[in-house]
Amino acid sequence: MGAHPYASLTPEFVLDALDAVGIHGDGRLLALNSYENRVYQVWRDEAPPVVAKFYRPGRWSDAAIDEEHAFVLELAEREVPVVPPLAIDGRTLHHSDVHRFAVYERRGGRAPELDRDDVLEWIGRFLGRIHVLGGRFAHRPTLDIAAFGEQPRAFLLDEGWVPPDLADVYAGVSAQALDHVRWAFDRAGDVSALRLHGDCHAGNVLWTDDGPHFVDFDDARNGPAVQDLWMLLSGDRLDMGRQLGHVLDGYERFRDFDRRELHLVEALRTLRLLHYSAWIAQRWEDPAFPAAFPWFGGQRYWQDRILELREQIALMDEAPLVVD
Repeated sequence: MGAHPYASLTPEFVLDALDAVGIHGDGRLLALNSYENRVYQVWRDEAPPVVAKFYRPGRWSDAAIDEEHAFVLELAEREVPVVPPLAIDGRTLHHSDVHRFAVYERRGGRAPELDRDDVLEWIGRFLGRIHVLGGRFAHRPTLDIAAFGEQPRAFLLDEGWVPPDLADVYAGVSAQALDHVRWAFDRAGDVSALRLHGDCHAGNVLWTDDGPHFVDFDDARNGPAVQDLWMLLSGDRLDMGRQLGHVLDGYERFRDFDRRELHLVEALRTLRLLHYSAWIAQRWEDPAFPAAFPWFGGQRYWQDRILELREQIALMDEAPLVVD
């Protein structure tokens, strides 16, 4: 096993890399909660702290990162509450040895109260404004069944991550789950794909007295609009239908929502579950992952995943959500 991607990313390296682009830290760094990338709050002597994101080597091309930055800057220009990267000497993406990084203003906030109808509607308004930009990324992938379902499943089975006594069961249940995902996409029909936040869960929506702002567009990609909506929902079908109704009350002030995409809610959740397990396994050489996910890979973990997929199969057999 080779050195993990961040082996050379020492505090001294971080401070030197930032110093080279004119961000002069006072020596204090705070590692923020991030597994895919490394993110630090950086204090400065005579200026407010900033946040520096060092991208996982090899994950995205420079062009793909530049597209993400351009998208967020375009949203900021249209007064959508996002946190864009700072342009330093005309660039937002910077290089130091094998590492690439971007610098952001520090923006605080708290978790949104998703049990409040007005909060859901408020978030929906801004998601509608994000999606009304439309367009597609040229250098980022599209969320599809192959990349988020078939390939992660094959990786987990082929590389022996599933315990031998559960491998056949997992293989069968995951294959059945993917069949149901395909049927859900068939029922939805030819829905359009557009530029998405891609990972719009409550942790990436920060709330202040001025309302929400959206952070961490690192998973931005092309896909159906509902991908940015379903992760805001929780509870049983009635609860989710009511919540989605409030989100759409705000969303549809700016953009129509194709109701055929309701067929995709549980299918997209299933793809996320398959992808998540493979994502952990593929990052296991990074010491942050065994430390953060010590339960991964054990017998209980895979038993729970099998049960989870069986539950998803049953949910995908049901009619789509009814929006209240």
